Amino acid sequence: MSGVNINVELLREFERRLDPEAPEKCPIPVKILGYGEISTVFELEFAPGLALKRMPIFANEAELQQYEEIYRRYNEILINEVGIKVPPYASVHFTDDEGRIIYFLVQKKLPYEVIGNRIVQALPAEAANSLVLAVLREIKKVVEFNRKNAGRLEVAIDGQISNWAFLGFNPDEPGNLKNVELMYIDTSTPFVRVNGVEQLNPELFLRSAPSFLVWLIRWLFLNDVMNRYYNFRLVTVDIIANFFKEQRPDLIQGLIVTANNFFKNELPELHIKPLTDREVKSYYREDAWIWRLYLSFRKADRFLHGLMRKKYLYILPVKIKR
Repeated sequence: MSGVNINVELLREFERRLDPEAPEKCPIPVKILGYGEISTVFELEFAPGLALKRMPIFANEAELQQYEEIYRRYNEILINEVGIKVPPYASVHFTDDEGRIIYFLVQKKLPYEVIGNRIVQALPAEAANSLVLAVLREIKKVVEFNRKNAGRLEVAIDGQISNWAFLGFNPDEPGNLKNVELMYIDTSTPFVRVNGVEQLNPELFLRSAPSFLVWLIRWLFLNDVMNRYYNFRLVTVDIIANFFKEQRPDLIQGLIVTANNFFKNELPELHIKPLTDREVKSYYREDAWIWRLYLSFRKADRFLHGLMRKKYLYILPVKIKR
């Protein structure tokens, strides 16, 4: 990414002085931009205008280089072959004082008011339907690419509303998306299959998991997580269900109607089974329960690290609002 100028020594010093349990207390000023279930994005005083995602998940340089190659290819496919706009990116990594690889993905920081989950907070129902319909049409590009290249080259995205920026969105005309350009902003999980084989090492997902849960997550959930994003119907269920998390349950029924009409009118050849209100609610309840439980176990793991006087590398939210 052109224009990125990060002082690596300052970043190393930030890492040295960072307390992942209380990142806001770091002597080097840091602003939390957003919490996900697994990672945290922040802005640093010495790198204004940039969003940094800290990923201390790589065991060695070979793993990191493999990830970077897949990540680069994934972005190229989305931009040049699928036709989805993504942010320019860069990366920085170094070895900390204990010899661990600390990796940062870097993107240009976008205005908060154009991020999807911020927009929907006060959006009228008709405008929210238009917003989600625009997202579904972007994901349709992925579906069409995968159908064209089935068995040879396929990609997937996590389409939930918080992963999209709506550049040019005017809050005074929320239903007018004529001049709005969508950008998919969370490309840090590069789902790419070549000849049916997932290129991303699934074990990277487990690096932040408590050691006493790794075997269970690998057995029960890992394949499901890796596969669900290649299923357009399940991706759509996830998009709509996340409106519970965004505190907009009033929009759910209208979004289900919008999605079902989209399936029927714009992808009739796929014969996608219509979504139901009961299905979306059930999916959300299960998903919310899993992530709440997972966060609780991660906090317990952090506590155990403290008892053993071992550094816990990951930044956890106090609570994820649902």
